[in-house]
Amino acid sequence: MAQESPKNSAAEIPVTSNGEVDDSREHGFNRDLKRSLPAGLGLSETQITSHGFDSTKEGVIEAGALQGVQRTQTKSGPVILADEVKNPAMEKLELVRKWSLNTYKCTRQIISEKLGRGSRTVDLELEAQIDILRDNKKKYENILRLAQTLSTQLFQMVHTQRQLGDAFADLSLKSLELHEEFGYNADTQKLLAKNGETLLGAINFFIASVNTLVNKTIEDTLMTVKQYESARIEYDAYRTDLEELNLGPRDANTLPKIEQSQHLFQAHKEKYDKMRNDVSIKLKFLEENKVKVLHNQLVLFHNAIAAYFAGNQKQLEQTLKQFHIKLKTPGVDAPSWLEEQ
Repeated sequence: MAQESPKNSAAEIPVTSNGEVDDSREHGFNRDLKRSLPAGLGLSETQITSHGFDSTKEGVIEAGALQGVQRTQTKSGPVILADEVKNPAMEKLELVRKWSLNTYKCTRQIISEKLGRGSRTVDLELEAQIDILRDNKKKYENILRLAQTLSTQLFQMVHTQRQLGDAFADLSLKSLELHEEFGYNADTQKLLAKNGETLLGAINFFIASVNTLVNKTIEDTLMTVKQYESARIEYDAYRTDLEELNLGPRDANTLPKIEQSQHLFQAHKEKYDKMRNDVSIKLKFLEENKVKVLHNQLVLFHNAIAAYFAGNQKQLEQTLKQFHIKLKTPGVDAPSWLEEQ
């Protein structure tokens, strides 16, 4: 006995006794669809046509215009889409990607230069000035260390002379037979201590001025030099990339890369030119300031040392007044440079 094939509900079409298609279900569906629509969103006409599987036509739904406010929005015109809100995480990821790419290019450029394979941009005049500045900084730092050592030793000597003068003065009061001898030595040691304090003030002022010149003014210029050197490496790295792309084939795939590389190269070239100009200006002003500062400080150092060892107390005091150096109240120990630090 042959089995009856299962019926497909999608292929069933109700018909009347006359053999015509029964439209009652279709009209009922349309009525339910209209009731289910929200208020203000009605359909003026809805027609659903169903066909069997043998028909090549598809089901069609015809809808009328929207009513109310919705109807005014159906007018034709340009559609404006709002920009998407930028994702902070994506922005950070993009910054990390750019930084990594830039670091890779610069590292490759540095290695190529050290191996002698890559070319570098050199400003001979500016490079010579930078080398002289670095060499002078080392020499000034050596002078500064020696002057600090002299200040420390002089402070110890002055302290010892003051103690020795107090000891002589005490013995001059207790030893009547040697009263005058102890008194002369006490006065001499106290005078040497006083002149030593005056000289110590001049030397400490010299140290402070040279320290400011070396560790602030020159160091600030060298920081600008480091930024200039970093800009030079970036400039050479992107210049090398552009040269390699220009040597390769030019097609639809490489032209956008060449254009982007040209844009990046131009941006880094402008940065390099700006930093080179900044370094040149700072070196010029540094040279003028250095000559002025060192001239005054060297004159001070020479006059103070000469007056001290000549025993010319008035000349020593006049030297300090000339450079507006004020000493502490007599009797108070002048701190050494190490103690001030």
